[in-house]
Order: sequence, then C-alpha cells, then structure tokens
Amino acid sequence: MAATAREDGVRNLAQGPRGCEHYDRACLLKAPCCDKLYTCRLCHDTNEDHQLDRFKVKEVQCVNCEKLQHAQQTCEGCSTVFGEYYCNICHLFDKDKKQYHCENCGICRIGPKEDFFHCLKCNLCLAMNLRGKHKCIENVSRQNCPICLEDIHTSRVVAHVLPCGHLLHRTCYEEMLKEGYRCPLCMHSALDMTRYWRQLDNEVAQTPMPSEYQNVTVDILCNDCNRRSTVQFHILGMKCKLCESYNTAQAGGRRASVDPQ
Repeated sequence: MAATAREDGVRNLAQGPRGCEHYDRACLLKAPCCDKLYTCRLCHDTNEDHQLDRFKVKEVQCVNCEKLQHAQQTCEGCSTVFGEYYCNICHLFDKDKKQYHCENCGICRIGPKEDFFHCLKCNLCLAMNLRGKHKCIENVSRQNCPICLEDIHTSRVVAHVLPCGHLLHRTCYEEMLKEGYRCPLCMHSALDMTRYWRQLDNEVAQTPMPSEYQNVTVDILCNDCNRRSTVQFHILGMKCKLCESYNTAQAGGRRASVDPQ
C-alpha cells in the first residue's frame, strides 16, 4: 500500500523483511501519476484506480534513511543497495534472479539470458529448446490469456507455449489439464496425446457397436490436422484417418453404408 518507509513496515535487512510480496527491494517508488510511495507498481495498481507506468518513474525513497532521490541502485544517503538487480529502463529492483532486459520485449525477463532467444514474429522471449521447434503466431504474447483473460506479455507468471502456438499462463495451463486437453482458442491438442490415442484404439477394438451401427459412417473434422475424413461411427470416439488423432468433431450427419446385394 502507499506509505512512507516507516508506515510500510519496511526495515533494514538486519531488522526484518523488506519489499513486498512481489519483489525484494529496499526502496519505495514515487508514482509519477499520483506522487504516492509504493513498494512496486503491482502494489500501486491494486490500491489505485489507475496504473503506474514503470518507465516514467524518476524518484525512489530509501527504506532505511528515507531520503527521496533519483532512481538508482544504491542510496546516495546511506549506501543501502536497493536491489541486487536494477534495470534503469524498467526501474525494476529485486534480488538476483538472473534477470535481463530484452529490448524487443521492452521489459525485463527472468533468465539466464543465454537460455532464451527472442522470436521476432511471436514477439516474445522463448526457451532455447523451442528455437525452430514452435509454431509462430504474430504478436501472440500481446493477447490476453484465454483462461483468466489477463495480460501475458508483462505477467510475472511464466507463459506456456502450446503446440498450436497459442500462449497460456503456466498456472492456467496446469489448471486446464485437470478438466481437458485442448487449446481453448483453436481446440488443438495442448500436449502429446499419442499414448492416450493408442489406449483408445484398444478400447474401441474391444467395444463393438450394436449391429444397427456397424455400417454407419460419419464425416469428421480433425482439430489437430484440420483435415476432413469419413470414418466409421463409434460412441467412444472417431479417429482421424490422416493423423490418427481422436481429437475430432462430427462435421456431417450419420449415414449407413449400403450392403452390396
């Protein structure tokens, strides 16, 4: 909440904890929008009816000597180090988490930097193991998470890249898997379902349909390969002839095959 160093309960490291639930730091930001002191932009945004622009922060207040000063890493009054990591663009103060500032993203990311690359089309820093192995969607990180509808690009929660290229917050992805396996935007499988499809093959083989349905076929659309095919109807699932996925949807009415006379 907005406060002076003393009101905020922040003390010297030897006397107790400092910072807030979001960041470990020994200074308060002076919000250029309302001139109030907050530990971080997130604390500010929670308590105010407007947002703090991190890039416009000019002054900070030391939590130890309470000197108001130009934003910098070390207090000019008592030499307190405000944060092990400091970015003079984002005005991010925090303990060392191997952060780095990405010029293309426009904000700081948690590293190490050498473990990530910036995809120019997705406009997002991704893990090196995804270089050349992910589906690009232009400016995908500028879209809100389809689960919680909150921002992804500037979120402190790690983004999870789905095989289809869409992004979810990692926490939202984990919650989604408790109830389903498909991307909420395009219905593509959100993880490798190969093992489950083979199990479903066995279940289908062991569950013959009643005689009146044994010659019934149906047109389906596969959500994984986006192609259509005509397959035998089965209550447990209808398998794509082209990619062998069961992530399909009926795309036409059922029809019975005519037995040759």
